[in-house]
Amino acid sequence: MKHYLSLLLQLDQFIRQKGTGSPPEFARKMGISERSLYEYLKVLKELGAPIRFSRQDHSYYYEIEGQFHVSFQ
Repeated sequence: MKHYLSLLLQLDQFIRQKGTGSPPEFARKMGISERSLYEYLKVLKELGAPIRFSRQDHSYYYEIEGQFHVSFQ
């Protein structure tokens, strides 16, 4: 579970920096398969993250600025 959350946080960081590249490039940067990338993106979207892909910039981005947080209170 810890590894899973770590990957979600890494995805979030790349998306906020708008430096993901194309899906194959993004998957390569993350060290995961492209199929896994789509699954992780789906999870973030299901949690409410407004993720979009810019064909012009070749990068995923948040339609509304934000950040994914995991915390224990």
